Amino acid sequence: MRFSPDFLEDLKARLPVSEVVGRRVSLKKAGREWRGLSPFNKEKTPSFFVNDQKQAWFDFSSQKNGSIFDFVMMTEGVTFPEAVERLASMAGVPLPRSTPEAEAREERRKTLHDIVELAAKFFETTLAARAGAKARGYLTDRGLEPKTQLRFRIGYAPPDRFALKEHLGAQGVSAEDMIEAGLLVSGEDIPVPYDRFRDRVMFPITDLRGRVIAFGGRALEKDAQAKYLNSPETPLFHKGGTLYNIAAARRAAHDGAPIVVVEGYIDVIAMVTAGYEAAVAPLGTALTEDQLALLWKMADEPLLCFDGDGAGRRAAYRAVDLALPHIKPGKTVTFALLPEGQDPDDLVRSGGREAIGEVIGAARPLAEMLWQRETEAGGFDTPERRAGLEQRIAEVTNVIGDPAVRKYYRQDLEERIRALFAPAMREGNTQRWERGRFGDQARWQGKGRQGRRPAPREVLGTSSARLAGSQIVRGARNVLPSREALILLAVINHPWLLETHAEELAELEFRHADGDRLRRAILDTASGHALAPAALRAGITARELGAVLARVEASITHSSDWPAREGAAEEDVSLWWTHVVSLHRKSRTLHKELKDAEAALGAEPSEENLAWLRDIQTRLGALDGSEALIDGFGAPSGRPVRTF
Repeated sequence: MRFSPDFLEDLKARLPVSEVVGRRVSLKKAGREWRGLSPFNKEKTPSFFVNDQKQAWFDFSSQKNGSIFDFVMMTEGVTFPEAVERLASMAGVPLPRSTPEAEAREERRKTLHDIVELAAKFFETTLAARAGAKARGYLTDRGLEPKTQLRFRIGYAPPDRFALKEHLGAQGVSAEDMIEAGLLVSGEDIPVPYDRFRDRVMFPITDLRGRVIAFGGRALEKDAQAKYLNSPETPLFHKGGTLYNIAAARRAAHDGAPIVVVEGYIDVIAMVTAGYEAAVAPLGTALTEDQLALLWKMADEPLLCFDGDGAGRRAAYRAVDLALPHIKPGKTVTFALLPEGQDPDDLVRSGGREAIGEVIGAARPLAEMLWQRETEAGGFDTPERRAGLEQRIAEVTNVIGDPAVRKYYRQDLEERIRALFAPAMREGNTQRWERGRFGDQARWQGKGRQGRRPAPREVLGTSSARLAGSQIVRGARNVLPSREALILLAVINHPWLLETHAEELAELEFRHADGDRLRRAILDTASGHALAPAALRAGITARELGAVLARVEASITHSSDWPAREGAAEEDVSLWWTHVVSLHRKSRTLHKELKDAEAALGAEPSEENLAWLRDIQTRLGALDGSEALIDGFGAPSGRPVRTF
């Protein structure tokens, strides 16, 4: 029986070498490898090594080595087809039928690989040509240098409906083949199939072997129906079964790089350029079980990186539910939450590798994220609510498949529950816990209000100091708030603003100390006069704030930030300035009110105070990203005008 290379690769991906070898050899972890006694020779000192990342084993005593197929053949005395059959049974994978039809399908896949590779080369060539100028401008704005574009094979799909179709057709590729490869849109109501990707920056998606199997396209027009568009499901591509940058990440992970999962293509590229070469991303969907299995083939504890806002936390909690049933001894995931309002691309630009390193250094274990989810709402001030928490914890840990891991999770969470419900000793009280006749039940003893247990925020209040000094919070503080950076850069690039707005700039409150220092340097250098941008920059550098200026400039990366850059018309800049300064003042007022609400909730965890806090958070969220919401904005600068 002949097996396709893809089927054999799939078996190897599903079955770690340590799992196959471990049925016959007692293995112990030794760094990134496993070690045991040779199954081929009698020995007292282990000389048999297994490396899951390399998908190989090596026996120094006999000089034998190979894959899982070789091991089964050598230890069980079977032929290669029999070894494949046994391993397929072990993995729960049906054997492919060895028929002419199956062989034809394999040849068909090879043809589709060739077609998709031709498309990738077409997109690369178009990006480098005159037609790709707009796409190159977008990539430059996002800080993607030409060498980075080449490394990731980034391309551009022109806006013409038939550009790719005609290019491939000229090389003998039929429309039917292009449709099957996911390159054309077709249907009963579409008389002539046309290019799926048009006017988009193209990111090739590869399989584990590095072959292009699909594409992700980023729209350049704001009114496009979908900002990102992926290839459809094809014989080559199943979006829930692979990850962006998977081939390069597997090689990097083998060399010891940490696996970091981020949200999208640009984030992966930013992480790689910052030195985290084993960065990957799902393909437009939440993480799937198949993708999690792929991650565990590359690393025992892949790190999942999410935004620090509400949506990011919800995504992290979904990942908790995904991972819990599958965790095993030594196999888990950790979580890193980015500073709110920052994605990995922003963070790399503003703080470089150190900023990312600080976020990764503050990664949280799965158990902690589970605990945060179950307790963040608070309100455990009645026996019924405390019992409800215990019941939820019991239910959620029941899904853990491995009995040993399940036992330790229950122990860990029970300890957290006891700590949460422990009394806070109050001045003038002689309160204590006394274990009752019901074993784990306890009674609240002492003076003060009858039967009052401390609210969760009282119990957890001691952690606030640790949180304030944590690496992830310090990482957020290292990043200048985007609106403050915009205001500063606008003045530097448009110094004429100081003629009428110098006093206004002087009165603004800045949250970030570096931003405040830079603001003062601008005012001191200009002294109310409109200097040229170069002279203003020279004065800032002379005050030893060149590094701060560079960070501010690097943080302004999005196309919507164009009014802060040079070249914008004065009418647009003036209108935009009034709008952004107004948003800044509203934001500062809300942040002050937020502190008051947090203090009130800490002192009295009532529903009223919680509602106050949430209302402020909602209003703050509504301010984000609203800088460009100005009716008729952009016309004097020759930009497309949007009305609202």
